[in-house]
Amino acid sequence: MSTFLQRRCFALMGMGLLLLWGGGSASAQTHLTLLDLIAASKTNLPLLKQKQALVNAAQARFTATKHSFLPVIAGADEVNIGTDNSLSGALFSMGLIPSASGGITAANNMQAATGNIAVVSGDYSLVNFGLNQAKINAAQSDIQLNQADLSKDLYTVKAKLVLLYLNLLKYEIKLTTDQQNIDRYTSIYKVIYALSGSGLIAGADSSMANAELSKANIGYNQTLGIINQYKEQLAFLTGLPAQQINVDTSFYGHLHPVPPVMNFPIDSIHNPVLEYYQMRTNSFRVNEALIRKSFLPRLHLMASAWARGSSIQYSNDYQPLATGLGYQRYNYLAGIALTYNFLNGIYKKDRLSENRYATEASNQEWEQERQALQSQTLQADNELQTARANLKQIPVQLGSAQVVYRQKMAQYKAGLISLIDLTNASFVLYRSQIDYIESNTDWYLALLNKAVATGTLDQFIQSLNLEY
Repeated sequence: MSTFLQRRCFALMGMGLLLLWGGGSASAQTHLTLLDLIAASKTNLPLLKQKQALVNAAQARFTATKHSFLPVIAGADEVNIGTDNSLSGALFSMGLIPSASGGITAANNMQAATGNIAVVSGDYSLVNFGLNQAKINAAQSDIQLNQADLSKDLYTVKAKLVLLYLNLLKYEIKLTTDQQNIDRYTSIYKVIYALSGSGLIAGADSSMANAELSKANIGYNQTLGIINQYKEQLAFLTGLPAQQINVDTSFYGHLHPVPPVMNFPIDSIHNPVLEYYQMRTNSFRVNEALIRKSFLPRLHLMASAWARGSSIQYSNDYQPLATGLGYQRYNYLAGIALTYNFLNGIYKKDRLSENRYATEASNQEWEQERQALQSQTLQADNELQTARANLKQIPVQLGSAQVVYRQKMAQYKAGLISLIDLTNASFVLYRSQIDYIESNTDWYLALLNKAVATGTLDQFIQSLNLEY
């Protein structure tokens, strides 16, 4: 849109609003701005608090991941009593079979003996060929993904709030127009009552006017019901009581000649919705690197020291039980071990195949969303073009309807036309006022749709706040 045409449209819009709503006194109610509603939603909406908690959890996992690289240092002290009978031979302990060291005799000896052992051991992954860094990268990617999910939901909630806000604003202004419509039919009814009382017109006109007045009241009540519905929806998103949600309808009376939003650059790359899907894809790619590193060999540094006591002496002589409660032998052991599962190649191939398909699915999700946003942008451009054309016609329609209504009222008072002609003129004026409201709202809703699609929603919200 050219600068000249923008100024012309918005200047005419401002003039029309002055004609519609005049210079009424300011409301004593406290009005909430769009930024107030967004701030309340950030604080109170459980969805956003849930996503923030998930971000915090991801950050805690990142810290836990770094701490998992510390050496394993464990200690134990065991005191026991029992028999010691053993045989030569090898076995797998399976984690369940106790060990009986020594005790190889010709027959079982059921005499009890005591034992005591204390041990401190450590194990450190000395070399794992980049596995630690891969785990850190995966944890960082998890934080970024959860943060992107929070940003996406916040972006969606903001868009919903702006949509509800603009529609609430629309119906608040429509409520004023409905009241003006009631006032017009009340004036018509008073004129008819005075004329019929003088015998100048038939009394049937008063019944028809009364019917139109009731119809206008019904329209007012319906608009009020819609307003309450929008307030309840805003209350759900913000956590504020519906009765505290009041918007300032003077917003439309302070339009800038050139809305800042028209100059916003397209920023689809940083659209929070697209960023979320991009982060999902990136998470799968980081996971691929983690999978590759997870199946490489590992070099461990191990060390252990222990002390042991027993009531059975080296000559297989059973001493008093108290003898085994102290420490009699001391040892240490240190070494390096290289571990590798020779079937890791199969496991790695399976995991990489699964991850590759998940990455492709994520790429397609991103592409689907990108195309949807591109289509939304084009649709918004079409809506703006239509709204722009309508805004050029609205001042003509509204001005003409006002002139016709005043003329018809004067002609009816003079007895030159019927009540039907007057009510038709009143309806045309009411319809023109409604078209004005809808055209303005369509303009802003089209700008909203384009801002959401192009990643400029925050700039659009700021521009709305600057209108006050």
